[in-house]
Amino acid sequence: MSEPESASAAPHRIALTLEYDGGAFNGWQRQLAPAVSTIQQEVESALSRIADHPVSVICAGRTDAGVHATCQVIHFDSAIDRGEKAWVMGANSLLPRTVRILSATAVQPDFHARFSAQSRRYLYLIYQRQIASAIMHKRVTHVPQLLDVEAMNTAAQSLLGEQDFTSFRAAGCQSKSSFRNVMRAEVSRRGAFVIFDIQANAFLQHMVRNIVGALLEVGGGRQDSTWIAQLLAQRDRTLAAITAPPDGLYLVQVGYPEHYDIPAGAVRPGFLE
Repeated sequence: MSEPESASAAPHRIALTLEYDGGAFNGWQRQLAPAVSTIQQEVESALSRIADHPVSVICAGRTDAGVHATCQVIHFDSAIDRGEKAWVMGANSLLPRTVRILSATAVQPDFHARFSAQSRRYLYLIYQRQIASAIMHKRVTHVPQLLDVEAMNTAAQSLLGEQDFTSFRAAGCQSKSSFRNVMRAEVSRRGAFVIFDIQANAFLQHMVRNIVGALLEVGGGRQDSTWIAQLLAQRDRTLAAITAPPDGLYLVQVGYPEHYDIPAGAVRPGFLE
């Protein structure tokens, strides 16, 4: 007969992938004010009930208010591994319908949702129709004017590589370094959607939304395709465009070393398939 697990036994580390609609929440991060609804608070509350002890989670990337995810990755430690069914199905039964746990993986103690991540990938969705969509309200950014996608994509190539992204960081960004390495930057059209696909080792606060704001200036013909490169060189946020709304932004992928075996998740929201 096996020995009962003692209270002093090493905790089990569990990684979860999550999908959520951020429109109804004040961002990912738990707030001091209990009346402020955040995704982290909801997830921790559900997991604590399944684990039967307080659970604190760490995410791959803290999303802002109104920002969505098809594949956020988190980890937490539990005194007992309840198994994938309990972590997924049990926790989902306790979560709001706009937050779903997609998978649960027992991981090595050295796994860290944030620090083990090698890359993050975001999509920004722009909906091009004269009348805004009622069905996709707060899930896309509506731009009725036809955008020059080719010019936007040409401009986006200036973002590639390791560079100083001071011109695209929020004024309140607390990162010690403004340098980031962008591995992918593509703008394409898919039916009525214009999609900005960007992947980097990490992102500064509001970096993607600030880049999109500048790309919209290019796509609307108010700036040419060399403007993004000029902004990067100037390293001055005040010279760039306004921040794009959060509605169209999705965290879609977090890359980890293969040995952790973290599911990749969906790259696109379901309505784009």
